[in-house]
Amino acid sequence: MTDRIPALDFDWDGEVMRPRSSAAADRHYTVGEVYSLSPYADRSMASHNHEFAWLHTAWMNLPETLSGLYPSSEHLRKRALIDAGYYNEQIVDAGTHAAALRVAAAFRSREEFTLVIVRGPAVVIREAQSQSKRMMGRDAFQQSKTAIMEVIANMLGVTPDDLLSPRNAAA
Repeated sequence: MTDRIPALDFDWDGEVMRPRSSAAADRHYTVGEVYSLSPYADRSMASHNHEFAWLHTAWMNLPETLSGLYPSSEHLRKRALIDAGYYNEQIVDAGTHAAALRVAAAFRSREEFTLVIVRGPAVVIREAQSQSKRMMGRDAFQQSKTAIMEVIANMLGVTPDDLLSPRNAAA
């Protein structure tokens, strides 16, 4: 993974963009280098909180056939991210199917949220992408939020809005 420069605040004075913290800018930028600036729209805490409240309601409404697979709403969220395509993937060629089973067992015991699939001699490891503000901006977060809501609602045979109805809000 590449190191990301944290978002820094700048003031436009009519001629020059000036960093609000020159110490932070000095840590991340080199004098004389050319950098491109892009507007950054921070995501709202309301949208963030909505996702987690919705997820909790969805998790509370899982049927018994699924509840054992997802011991927490975090398990459900990470699996939905993977199912929606928001994952980082690594493929390990273990050489044989028997070796792949051993490698898969090791990965499963190491990270409870990782999806590990054995395909013959290969092990496919999928880890959910982080939805942190540092890793996902507003647009990517909103797209992933919508995608996981659709995945989970589909699992439950409802629409995403159904889980916000008054009868489910207290669940």
